[in-house]
Amino acid sequence: MKQAHTPQRTMKQPDALPPAQPLTLQLETFIPYQLSVLSNRVSQAISAEYYRRFGLVMTEWRTMCVLGRFPGLSASEVAERTAMDKVAVSRAVARLLERELVSRDIHGDDRRRSVLALSAKGQAMHDQVAPLVLACEQRLLSVLDEEELAQLHTLIGRLGGEGMNRLLSGLQGMPMSPVSSAQVNPPPA
Repeated sequence: MKQAHTPQRTMKQPDALPPAQPLTLQLETFIPYQLSVLSNRVSQAISAEYYRRFGLVMTEWRTMCVLGRFPGLSASEVAERTAMDKVAVSRAVARLLERELVSRDIHGDDRRRSVLALSAKGQAMHDQVAPLVLACEQRLLSVLDEEELAQLHTLIGRLGGEGMNRLLSGLQGMPMSPVSSAQVNPPPA
């Protein structure tokens, strides 16, 4: 007996996917880049002013600021608080010591550990530079109303806290560039 011919069903093959397009990183909308550019521009503008008036470079002023707020830190602790390179902080400390703006003392309990503080001359300079940089900050932020300024502080706090935690947890196991851990995750002020 002859079997009836039943046509076989064929499944339609899916259309081929278009070749993947390479991702394009548009720096002008990449938030880390925007933050970096803004930070660099603001820091350069302000530091140019205190360099002109007081002969301080950015690393020196930041070191003085931290020591003005937290006297008795080591150079390593200054580097951690500022997220600056230890070598840059060491050079800044050497220049500040040479100019007698900072004093170095031995830690009471650990004779191997030296701690830093502003000298009287350093404190006097700090007291002149601080109002200058605060006035610069005011001019920068004058484009924001109170609500926007509060939002900015909240958002910066969130990015520096939970945002950084998520970023770092997503990078675990990935090779890191030669950036110090202080630069990636500076301690709270």
